[in-house]
Amino acid sequence: MIRRLATLCAILAGLAAGSAIASEAAIRKAVEAKFPGVPVDSVSKTPFSGIYEVVVGGGRRIVYTDEKVSYIFVGNLLDTRGGGERDLTAERSAQLNAQSLRKSTDNAVKRVRGNGKRVLYTFEDPNCGYCRELQKELMKVTDVTIYTFLWPILSPDSREKSIAVWCAKDRAKAWDDLMSRGVAPAAAKCDAPLDKNHELAQRFGIRGTPAIFLGDGRQVGAGYVPAAELEQALNSVAAK
Repeated sequence: MIRRLATLCAILAGLAAGSAIASEAAIRKAVEAKFPGVPVDSVSKTPFSGIYEVVVGGGRRIVYTDEKVSYIFVGNLLDTRGGGERDLTAERSAQLNAQSLRKSTDNAVKRVRGNGKRVLYTFEDPNCGYCRELQKELMKVTDVTIYTFLWPILSPDSREKSIAVWCAKDRAKAWDDLMSRGVAPAAAKCDAPLDKNHELAQRFGIRGTPAIFLGDGRQVGAGYVPAAELEQALNSVAAK
């Protein structure tokens, strides 16, 4: 009897999973039909009955819909069931950011301080004054791995310097020398991922430099951030 019940439960679970997959596929098809040209990255159920999360535009936007795609909800979905307020949209957005950042680390200048266990991602322009100020603060932070995406947006000279840093034998040293001491590496030519970095910045909706993200995908501040705040933010990831 116990074996039969276990088998029945397994069958029912399988049917439920199959139904969910079919429903999610149908929602994807319906959204793509109603909004031609808008790529649907994923469809998944939310904790709330009949409401689905739809990620569109290369992960740039999260919207919500019902099972029949009769309505599209744009905005943040808040979970207040526990007595507090949990922003599910912000959490999911951070998860998507983290995934994209981790996949793009080969396009960033990597610097390791101490044991490198904590992670920061930055988007910087070599001619950005606040980026040079950020460099001073980052030098005070230890036990962190910093991935810097070179994003030259201020001038043609910014692009030339970024390419020179990327083509240098020791990219980390070249970047530190440039941002800390104003010593630019020798001009060079190579295949630098600057266009890919621009696409990534656009995907996150970044409007200027510096932009800083934590390992869990959350953005820190809206530009230059002092070391004390960076430490606090990094510790908040470790505490999760």
